[in-house]
Amino acid sequence: MKTIQGVLWDNDGVLVNTEQLFYESNRDLLLPYGIDLTPKQFFDWFLDNNYGAWHVLLGQGHAIELVDRLRAERSERFAQRLRQARQLAMPGIGHVLAALRPHVAMGVVTSAYAQHFRISHASTGLLNHFDFVLTREMYGESKPAPDGYQLGLQRLGLAAAHCVAVEDSPRGLRAANAAGLECIIVRNPMNRHHAFDEAFCVVDSNAELGEVLASFVPGMAPVGGQLEAFL
Repeated sequence: MKTIQGVLWDNDGVLVNTEQLFYESNRDLLLPYGIDLTPKQFFDWFLDNNYGAWHVLLGQGHAIELVDRLRAERSERFAQRLRQARQLAMPGIGHVLAALRPHVAMGVVTSAYAQHFRISHASTGLLNHFDFVLTREMYGESKPAPDGYQLGLQRLGLAAAHCVAVEDSPRGLRAANAAGLECIIVRNPMNRHHAFDEAFCVVDSNAELGEVLASFVPGMAPVGGQLEAFL
């Protein structure tokens, strides 16, 4: 049976429930320019193809200076939404991390910038479970490039064969696979329509995620029943 010694975690949509807030920040910003961003477009453009909606503005003939200004405004709107949110930690994820922590090394590999990452975790209590965090400023190309996960493996000091990644987006899955990692996908409202055929497995809840991880980590107590009661 495969055993794992390290886990690399995505952040948005996996550890914290922030993707809807990011979608709303982009939607509200683009609407005055005739772009009524739908959740499906957001998923395809931002979470799958990684080019945002800026290509639409540029295709309409808007200047790159406008795009740069809107990016900065989007960043501030997103930060404001994060500050206003009451509880961002995904339900039950703390139980999974606590059960894993004594047995494996763990890090976060996120496309979030440090400012947004810090705000999103201001009250989650999750960060003490991790050995390190890699935000977007800390590695080369963004997901789906493997740069972040390759650096994460270096920080773990482990081979990809002894680790797994936990993700929720197609571009995150491609990044993990390109780094040689098997990847577990966690379902959420934003990604339920996508097949994720290249994933090691797809789970529908953190209770199921805990069960899958426990099957690969010697000594880790199953947390599924505990989480079902919690959720």
